[in-house]
Formats: sequence, structure tokens, C-alpha cells
Amino acid sequence: MFDKEYDIIVVGGGHAGAEATAAAANMGSKTLLVTMNLQTIGQMSCNPAMGGIAKGQIVREIDALGGYSGIVTDRSAIQFKMLNKSKGPAMWSPRAQNDRMRFAEEWRLMLEQTENVDFYQEMVAGLLVAKGKVVGVRTSLGLDIHSKAVVLTNGTFLNGLIHIGEKQFGGGRAGERAATGITEQLVDIGFDSGRMKTGTPPRVDGRSLNYDVMIPQPGDSNPEKFSYLDTPLLQNQRDCHMTHTSKEVHELLREGFDRSPMFNGRIKSIGPRYCPSIEDKIHRFADKDAHQIFVEPEGWNTVEVYVNGFSTSLPEDVQFKALRSVKGFEKVKFFRPGYAIEYDYFPPTQLKNTLETKLINNLYFAGQINGTTGYEEAASQGLMAGINAHLKIWEKDPFVLNRDEAYIGVLIDDLITKGTEEPYRMFTSRAEYRTLLRQDNADLRLTPKGYELGLVSDERLRRMEDKELQSKKFVDFFKQTSYQKEDINPILEEVGSSTVTQSDKMFKVFARPKVTMNHMLRLEKVADYVQANKLGTEVLEQAEIQVKYSGYIEKEKQNADKLHRLEAVKIPENFDYKKIKSLSYEAREKLESIRPATISQASRISGVSPSDISVLLIFLGR
Repeated sequence: MFDKEYDIIVVGGGHAGAEATAAAANMGSKTLLVTMNLQTIGQMSCNPAMGGIAKGQIVREIDALGGYSGIVTDRSAIQFKMLNKSKGPAMWSPRAQNDRMRFAEEWRLMLEQTENVDFYQEMVAGLLVAKGKVVGVRTSLGLDIHSKAVVLTNGTFLNGLIHIGEKQFGGGRAGERAATGITEQLVDIGFDSGRMKTGTPPRVDGRSLNYDVMIPQPGDSNPEKFSYLDTPLLQNQRDCHMTHTSKEVHELLREGFDRSPMFNGRIKSIGPRYCPSIEDKIHRFADKDAHQIFVEPEGWNTVEVYVNGFSTSLPEDVQFKALRSVKGFEKVKFFRPGYAIEYDYFPPTQLKNTLETKLINNLYFAGQINGTTGYEEAASQGLMAGINAHLKIWEKDPFVLNRDEAYIGVLIDDLITKGTEEPYRMFTSRAEYRTLLRQDNADLRLTPKGYELGLVSDERLRRMEDKELQSKKFVDFFKQTSYQKEDINPILEEVGSSTVTQSDKMFKVFARPKVTMNHMLRLEKVADYVQANKLGTEVLEQAEIQVKYSGYIEKEKQNADKLHRLEAVKIPENFDYKKIKSLSYEAREKLESIRPATISQASRISGVSPSDISVLLIFLGR
């Protein structure tokens, strides 16, 4: 039934599995995607949206490296917003509402059109391991499929258990069975495993809602997109809406707390801190009389609606009664109730920085199996696992992103160095170099790397280089060109900035906080330059950021250079920490367990002090 041996087998067809498959295949590996249901490749299991705070930056990074998530998002978007525009550009985060069915369809079709990809629909029940190395998978039908590497992206399916009130049943997602066998095998081999929880809200019939009493939430008037390629710009958009819970809703929900698996002890695992269930919200924030509910359409034509902010595992009758007391939901009809799901994960400190496991060679983990939450976090791990699985079997150097190079680098470093005991999601606050890691420059940071990997076309690289060159020339234009005081003073008066008494270089006045590119375009010299060079909005935005934030950017680059000096100090894989008696006991224990690859990584491990790092540097001859 199968080729004698695949290069790479990817287990699971969610966001991580889809990106892993695309990356490995596009780099030239013969790849098999094994999934329990070919109809749910790229399925949006929870909300029908991509991006958001820090997550939007990750999607842009995936796209810049040659991944598919940005393209799929643009092709299936129904609304686009750039969040945090009132803050600095390091905080700007793109977000799109998507047509759930079209999103999954686009993923399936893109993978089918990718060379080197085969598909098989069945459950993987175990791994084939020989001499400490994975050599394939065994399916639930007992078929052995051989490969040089395996990427596990099992999502919430490993021993998944769904909770609705006092009812519970096995499942990896509503309407789909759980995956069994893999956890037990890995634990027998020596892996540590744990349990996590996540939840999802009810889905309802939009025809039963009264939108007239809700607050419309339209998209941006000039919507952007995720991919740096020529994907379609939205011409029309669908509105979302906002409403609120109330004291009455909270009281109705509390009536079901005694039957809630969260409060009666049935659910013992930890859920996502930053996406709590509605019962958790009213329990933890008892002083609040109302919480926001976002009413999100599931697509262009379907009447199904996602009730964002009402994630719950309460009994279905309690969900229904409480939701009918929400403004605009008085006559609501359910498509399905919300539920919680518990599933197995493997603490990610058991991984190398390539996402390869430390215990079994050529076995990679990506996505929720590593304790993360979110489509974007999963997709980025899948991309990196697919890349590194290919590089490993073809005996090439691994591909690792540093913390100052990408949010993806921050994500993976956090996971393998610090681990996580609750579902991990990305935030801008987790990135100490976020001024460098903006959504607008992901192509400048990562497209050359994607090109070296063979994931980026000549055309994409040329577009990036043109943007970089034009932006640099435009910034140089501001540095070299002077303004006339009679031209600039009316603008300065208009924005409430002090006027000038003599001419000077445009760069200085443009760097003022209230002066924008639109103001500068009113100067004839600037307008003529833009028109003569046919500069697009991306170049204008890039130049403005470079002018206004040059000081901050330069400072972060200097800090990053210090980090790189520590990254250059490698720690041998077999280094014996026990022999260094001057290390603290906690440091020895943590270093022995995590086995960091560099001094820089060692310095970020909780419990390893600066004095421990100094001792290590001495022992390494530095």
C-alpha cells in the first residue's frame, strides 16, 4: 500500500501537521501525512480567526519563511483588523476572521497541489523504534509504515476526554474519536507526560439572534492582509458584533456550578490562563457584573455563529438558559453546546531546540502535544519541526531561530528552556526584542533564511529585497534632504509641536512624535520622490518606522549582540554538570535535566543564577 520507506511521516492534520507536511515536502522530502480524518485537515477547532496580539506576528513570520498559513488565511478571510494601532509599531498585530469551511478547504487543496505529499486516513496507534531511533509508525489496523523521521502533531487527541456538565466521553474534538496508544508507548520508553485542558463555546444559529441590540464590530476601512505575496485584498467584509453578560446571566451560570466538571473535581488538569471559561471568569472576577461577548460569523454564507467569550463546560441546559439571558440572544437556537476537553501532552523540556526529542532520535513534537494553545503557535512549531526533520535526515545543519530573530524563536526557546505547566500562548510581552520583531518586517528578517532553506522562491526574495532597498533609500532621502521652514511650520502648528526658526534635514522633524508620513507627504519634495519612485504603502510604513524608532531599534540590536556572544558559547551534549561542585544543587539538577545547548540558553533556565553561569564559563575555558 505504501512506498518502501518515506523520508518523513507527519501524524495529525491540524495546523502544526499541515505546516510540517508542507515544509518537509517543499524542501524535497517524500512526506506522508497520516490523519484520522482527511476532511478536517487545517480545521479551526475553536474560533474562526487567525492572528491577534503577537499571534499575528507569528503568521507573518510563517509566511516570510515560505509556510502556507498566511496564504490560506488571506484566501478565506471575511474580515481584517490591525490591532493596537494606537500603540507603537512593536504592538501592531494583524487579525483576520475566516470562513471556517473555506479555510480547511484551502489547506487541503494547497497540500494536494504540493509535490512529494501523500495522504493516508487512519489512526496512528504507535511508533516503530529501533536502537533509540524512530523508523516509522504502526496504525490501528496494524499496518507498519516506515520512514526516516516522524513528526507528532496530535493536538488534543491523545487520550482526549470531552466534558459537558456531568457527562464525559472520549474524543479528540466534537464528533471525532480520541487517539490511543502513543502516550502509553512513549511513557514506557521514559517520557514524562501530563494532562492539560482547553474549552470551546457553544455554536449557535445566527438567524435566531437579534443583532439590532448588539454593537457592530466592523473590520478596518483599508484592510491589509497576512501574506507578502499577491494574495487577494478584502473588498467586502462581514461585521462581528459585541454584547455583554449581566448579573442575571452570572446567577444563572452559578446555579450549575455544582454540576460543573471544573468545580466538582472531574477536571483535574490546568486550562489556558488567558482564555478562561465563562464560569472561571465569573468565579475569579466575582466583582465584575459583565463580561464581553463577541459574536463571530463562521463564514460568508453559513448561519453558524461562534460565541467568543462564552467558553464553557457547564451542563447544556445551564448553558442554554444563561445564554438566552444575554442581550440579543433571547431566542437563541443551539447548533451544539460548549465543552471542555482534557488531553495528554509532553513537557517540552524533553525537546532539543530543533523540536527533536532527546530520548528518541529523528522523532519531533509540534503543537499542543508540547503544551501550547493556539493555531498560530502550533503552525509555527509544525513549520520548524518539518524543516528540521528534513535537515536531519539529509545530514544538514539544523535551523534554529534566536530570540531576537523571530517570535517563533521566543516560543520554542521558552518551551524547551522553561517548560510549561499550563497551555502556553504567545504575547508581545514574552519577547524582550519586540521592537525588532514587528509584523511589518517579518519578511526582511526571515525571507532570506527561507530562501536558503529552499522554501522561498526567487520572486518572493526579489520582492523583499526591493522593499528593503526602497525603504533604505527613502530613509536616506529624509536624512539628506532639507525642508523649508515656511513649508514645515504650518504642519508643526497643526499638530501642536514647536515651530522651527531655520531649515534643517527632514529626518529630524519627521522623528517628532506627532508628525506622520501623511504630514510629510504634504511637502512637495517628499510627494515628488514617492511618485517618481512609485513607492507602495509597505515602503512608506517601513520608512516611517525606521525614522521614528531608529534609536530604540539600535539599542535593541546592541542588546541582541550581547546575547549572541553567549549563544556562541556551546555546551557539549555530554557535559557532566555533577562534577562541578561549585554549581548550586538546583542549578546542577536543572542543567542535567534540560541540557541546554548554549550558555545563553542555560542563563534563561529558572533556578540557574548569574554566579552559576560564571562557573560554567570558567569550566568551558571562557
